[in-house]
Amino acid sequence: MSEGMEPDNVFELDPTHSRAAWADLLERDIAPEDWTRYRAAVAEIFDAFGMDLDTPGTRETPERFLRALFDATAGYEGDPKLLTAFPAEGVGGHVIEGPISFSALCEHHALPFFGAAHVGYVAGEEIIGISKLTRLVRLYARRFTVQERLGEQIADTLVELIEPEGVAVHLEASHLCTQMRGVEEYSRTVTTFWRGSFEEDAELRREFLQLVRG
Repeated sequence: MSEGMEPDNVFELDPTHSRAAWADLLERDIAPEDWTRYRAAVAEIFDAFGMDLDTPGTRETPERFLRALFDATAGYEGDPKLLTAFPAEGVGGHVIEGPISFSALCEHHALPFFGAAHVGYVAGEEIIGISKLTRLVRLYARRFTVQERLGEQIADTLVELIEPEGVAVHLEASHLCTQMRGVEEYSRTVTTFWRGSFEEDAELRREFLQLVRG
């Protein structure tokens, strides 16, 4: 195989056919003067809320907060490594990956929710690398979102990527917006999402959930 050529059993997916969020690879470029302004605004808020910003441990807290928030929302930049698929080559039954740990920021209060995802599919003509399922979960988790939308996006994007016969996504997460404020309830939220054959076949759904819970 010549240098730079892809092997015959690798497909480079074409993102130009849609405006799918996984294909919108946008580098977020914040001008230094804007960053300085954001940092001053954060410092003003922290000071108003009671933080002493004149200690060795807190002088850089506004900067660290902004950097952490920027890193936690890196999913808006997309992930070019999702643009690869492989021929199924006789793969049968479920392909399931999990638990895939994730953390996200709730768009209602900008507080974290975190937990684990299980992603399964029944292959059609193509499969996706196992590590890509983790990338897919974290692509959408690293944004301001809600758990319901997160699951929908994971399921729908997997359908777009490889057109499987069916997709199943199971998310279980703890939400700090309910633990640190409001009702202060220490519970976990469970959501499941079905596409294709999983919507049509109750036995297939039952098998997936048994594997996840096991």
